[in-house]
Amino acid sequence: MSKPKAMIVRTAGTNCDEETAHAWELAGAEPCRVHVRELADHPDRLREVRILTIPGGFSYGDDISAGKILACQLIHHLSDELREFVSAGKLVLGICNGFQVLVKAGLLPGGGPNDPIGPQTVTLTQNDSARYEDRWVYLKSGTRASAFLPPDVILEMPVAHGEGKLVPADERELQRLATAGHIALTYCDAEGRRGPYPVNPNGSRMDIAGLTDATGRILGLMPHPERHMFPHQHPEWTRRRRENADGRVIFEAAVKAARSL
Repeated sequence: MSKPKAMIVRTAGTNCDEETAHAWELAGAEPCRVHVRELADHPDRLREVRILTIPGGFSYGDDISAGKILACQLIHHLSDELREFVSAGKLVLGICNGFQVLVKAGLLPGGGPNDPIGPQTVTLTQNDSARYEDRWVYLKSGTRASAFLPPDVILEMPVAHGEGKLVPADERELQRLATAGHIALTYCDAEGRRGPYPVNPNGSRMDIAGLTDATGRILGLMPHPERHMFPHQHPEWTRRRRENADGRVIFEAAVKAARSL
C-alpha cells in the first residue's frame, strides 16, 4: 500500500514537529520535516507531497501574536505554491499554533471558489481564563464529513495553549461559519453537550475547537491529536483500559484520503 508523503513545516519556536512526524508515520504516511526557509528557497518541494502540516509550538515566540509571523512568511513567499497545492485537492493540517497560522494566513475558513486564500475573518486570541490551559477535553465533530474527520463523533485530546479563543470578525461571519459547514469540531462534555469552562477551555465563540475550509481538505484545530496516538497517553488509561487512541482518527482518515489523490 502506498505511503503518501506528509510535510511538516517547522521554524524557530516550533516544538511539536517530531511528535507530529511520528503520528503521520504511525498512520501510514511518509513524513518529512522541512524548515520554512528551506521551503521558501525550494517551493517546488510542495509538489512532492500530498499533505502539508503546520505543527504546534510557539513560532517565533508568538511575539507579535500567535502564529502571525509564520503566516506572513507563508503568504509572502509561498502564496502561489499554496494556491496550487490546495487547488490540486491536497490536504493541509494545522495543529494549535498551526491552526493560528492557517487562520492568520487566510487559509481558514478560506476564500471563495476561485481562490483558496481569503481575507482573515477570524482570529485566535487570549483565553478567557487569562491563563495557559493545559488539560484534556472532549470534542464533537460536525455534521459534515471531511478528509480528516467522520461526522458526529466524540473524541478526547489534550489542549495546551494561551491563545485558543476563536473570535469572528462579526456576528454575520460567526453565523456563516455554522451555516456553511466550516465548524469541524466543538468543545463538549463526555455526552457531547456543550458547556461553560472548563468544558470550553478558552471561551471560543460557539465552542469552536476546529475549522475546515469549504472542501473539507484543510483542517485547523487547537487540541493536539499527535498527543493521543496510544491509549496509555490518556491520564485515565489504567482505569478505562481503552484500546483506542482518538488522535489516530484524524491522521488515519487523512492518510486514507491522501492515498486516493
